[in-house]
Amino acid sequence: MLSYTGGLVLIAALLHASWNAMLHGNRDRFLSMTWMSIAIATVSTLVVACVPPPARAAWPYIVASGLVHIVYNVSLVRSYRRNDLAHAYPIARGSSPLLVTLGAAFFAHEAIGPLHALGIALISGGILAIALQGSHVSRAGALAALTTGATIALYTVIDGIGVRLSDGQALAYTAWMFLFYWLMPLLFVVSRGSAALWTPMRTAPMAVGSSLAGGLVSIGAYGIVIWAMQSGAMGAVSALRETSVVFAVLIGRVLLREEVSGKRWLACVVVAAGAVCLGL
Repeated sequence: MLSYTGGLVLIAALLHASWNAMLHGNRDRFLSMTWMSIAIATVSTLVVACVPPPARAAWPYIVASGLVHIVYNVSLVRSYRRNDLAHAYPIARGSSPLLVTLGAAFFAHEAIGPLHALGIALISGGILAIALQGSHVSRAGALAALTTGATIALYTVIDGIGVRLSDGQALAYTAWMFLFYWLMPLLFVVSRGSAALWTPMRTAPMAVGSSLAGGLVSIGAYGIVIWAMQSGAMGAVSALRETSVVFAVLIGRVLLREEVSGKRWLACVVVAAGAVCLGL
């Protein structure tokens, strides 16, 4: 992977950890995810009105990814109800790079060199070591986080193939896929009613505002990843993105005041070493 592309993916990793920390820090995560989705879908609606559509071959992947992303959003909310950020986030993110690598090899016939394979293994192993330290993760919590990881791997492979069929229209591909986020407010209203969605604008404007900002950050974070997968190996891009776990541990420690052990810091070093391998 080119250093320029790798640097952008690392920026995406920081952005990704930031919006996940925001989501985890909000008391009502379903509401927060819904307002994030409204911001994402609104921006995407504006973008699709201004750019040419992607190639026809990409459309099945856009639809499939959009639907899987909705499942991912719901699964992520469930995962954060059961775990600390420093546990749920690493399990969800750490389980995906190896799955992405396998999926890319099987569906896209993508090969990967020994050094990049080592980097992916170090990142995944380090991330899972971060997640599995201590006794804070229940079986139900781990299952919820692993389910989230499976959806991450699924939409990553779908998008990696789809964006390569978009005739170079990564921006249009991303925007059309994110239009499916309009389904999140629909799900929320069906579940809780419209008053539960709109009342917080008056009673908790700061929470709504932070969620809208998180949605904008999320667009940038994943938009960079989709752009990178046009030319970079899906497994390598996915693994480098998941170095966001290191940022999540730092955010969890500094802002959310979560406990971080020496062993967890050591695992972060392993993740960083894997990122170096991917950058070589």
